[in-house]
Amino acid sequence: MLKIQTVLGPISPGDLGITLVHEHMAVGYSGWDCDPLARPYNREKMVNLCVRALEPVKSYGVNSIIDATPLDLNRDVEIMKEVSAKIEVNVVCSTGRYTEEEGKWAYFRGRSRNKIGDLCTELFEGFMKEISDGIGRSGIRPGVIKVATGLNSISPLEEATLRAAAKAGRETGIPLITHTENGTMGSEQASFLIGEGMNPERIMIGHMCGNPSVEYQMNVLNKGVNISFDRFGIETFVPDKVRVSMLVGLLRGGYVGRIMMSHDFMCCVSGRGGKLPEEIGQKTANWFPTHIFQNIIPALKKAGITDDQIRTMMVDNPRRLFSGESFHSNARPSN
Repeated sequence: MLKIQTVLGPISPGDLGITLVHEHMAVGYSGWDCDPLARPYNREKMVNLCVRALEPVKSYGVNSIIDATPLDLNRDVEIMKEVSAKIEVNVVCSTGRYTEEEGKWAYFRGRSRNKIGDLCTELFEGFMKEISDGIGRSGIRPGVIKVATGLNSISPLEEATLRAAAKAGRETGIPLITHTENGTMGSEQASFLIGEGMNPERIMIGHMCGNPSVEYQMNVLNKGVNISFDRFGIETFVPDKVRVSMLVGLLRGGYVGRIMMSHDFMCCVSGRGGKLPEEIGQKTANWFPTHIFQNIIPALKKAGITDDQIRTMMVDNPRRLFSGESFHSNARPSN
């Protein structure tokens, strides 16, 4: 029987329940640990911050969270494990890599001497080791592969990552989830991964709500992949009212079986900290892990979206992403 790896051990797809498909507990951007003024790394404090941020989701029935932090954003699976146990929510962690611009690539550039074939092989072997043996000495095995591409282009290093991830996904059956920069390159990601042999039903193209074009959304969906509207509350890119309008249009167009929702929320970020600029603070005022339940779902219902459609996005589609089963209405809507 198919099992999903969580930080506390394997579960069945049916155990996922209501799922937030793209969140982050603890993140550290490349270079934070080189700042003499950065706050010391305090795992106990970070666990407490994560618990405080995420515990309220339980009152809305959330049973599972995918932590989309790749290893080069300071992924800490011990934090995830402790938080999962404390709040009694399944947590699926990721293997994979981040963008060339913001990830940690100097080491691999040196090893591969920019020979993309060699880099692809080393990345693949690294993904497979974590999937098969666990992350470091933790014994925790990732349940998804996270890949990322930059703004308006896919660099050679990012292409090598996509190729390595697709190969690992094919061999293990683990789903791929992606980061798109401001909702660009989603179509290219989908085409590349499918071209590398990935089952489109095991692919979730992320941050699609960063692009306000419904034509763009449909172009990606018509490739047969899943997408996620997973930055609700971050209105520095696109206002939530525009996202809701786009989502309603796609649901009315028959795409309910391949859309998921989340926030891309970061419970704590390593480094110096500090107060956000006023403009950014205003545009992220609703960026918290219950925003979908408190504000977005009521807005969808007001627009005529049904409880069954919401359940499909929050429960059934995440389950299908991991199980690979098809949705009976996945065919393109007729014109």
